[in-house]
Amino acid sequence: MAPVRRRAARTAALIATMLALGAAVTPVTAAQAAANARAGLLAAAPGQDEEGGTPALRAQLEAASKGYIDAKRALDTSVKRQQQLAAQLKTTEVELVAHTAKVGKIAGAAYRTGRLSVASALLASSSPDGFMDRAAALDAVAANEDRALRDLQQTRDEATRTKLALDGEIREQSKQVTVMAKRKEQAERALTVANRKQSAAGGGTSPGSTSKKTAKSAPRNSDGSWPSESCSVNDPTPASGCITPRTLHALNQAKAAGFTRYVSCYRSGGSGEHPKGRACDFAAQKSGFGGDATGGDRTYGNNLAAYFVGNADRLAVLYVIWYRQIWLPSSGWKSYSGANGDPSSDHTNHVHLSVY
Repeated sequence: MAPVRRRAARTAALIATMLALGAAVTPVTAAQAAANARAGLLAAAPGQDEEGGTPALRAQLEAASKGYIDAKRALDTSVKRQQQLAAQLKTTEVELVAHTAKVGKIAGAAYRTGRLSVASALLASSSPDGFMDRAAALDAVAANEDRALRDLQQTRDEATRTKLALDGEIREQSKQVTVMAKRKEQAERALTVANRKQSAAGGGTSPGSTSKKTAKSAPRNSDGSWPSESCSVNDPTPASGCITPRTLHALNQAKAAGFTRYVSCYRSGGSGEHPKGRACDFAAQKSGFGGDATGGDRTYGNNLAAYFVGNADRLAVLYVIWYRQIWLPSSGWKSYSGANGDPSSDHTNHVHLSVY
């Protein structure tokens, strides 16, 4: 019995050592393993998350895409305002010409006939009634001249204000174009560094970026910007958790467009938008997340990616990742290599969507 007791003691000591080092032993059942595989919960390499990118890369892409979308919205607003101001200025300039001509006629008449003085006009009357008529006529002439001069000055002031506002909008446009260029450079620089480190993973062919299916636009603020949203609605996918109302809108719009295969949105761990409820992974295969999508499954992924790209402005898309490629609103499709070299990190088995 002594050898048995010694083996039991060694086993107990080994378990105690493992627990002291924080190495808890948790058995994984076959059902759990299958569920994890279906949900795409694969072990990430050090410094990576399940999507194959580093937290630093995700932060750069999120900031760059958000900044680009905000700048583009401001640019679109500025361009629209310029169009309104240009039309207003054109109308004002037509009115200015008319008022200037009217004042010119009044000045010309006064120059030719001499300005009728109040005293001479009233003294020239031969009766009380004539006196009153002359007084009323003088009041009417004076009021007409004053109104013409006032209209002319107001129109000139309006034209000046409109020109200044138009100049301001042109400066705003130039500012936003500069911001968009910087955000584009920020995103592409981050991807260049990441892809250089993972160049061995190779690239892929960019999916098509057009789609005939049009999504309904998510709600915007009155100025066209996207309202701030939190992870506040239940995630209807098997992932379970919370997502933002805008993420739910994109998910429902994709389903309405016919993309009804397995989807997983919320994820508590990792970096990027999943823990914030602002991202979903759409499986290319009918059975869930498996190996590389081929044939009809890859076509499904291509079409889904194209749907999100084609409706990016309506769905507030930050970026789309599919088959070793990432689509950004600033740059279009660019190479995106997963560190693990597996279907999940390379996004060859699912389309990743991140929204604003």
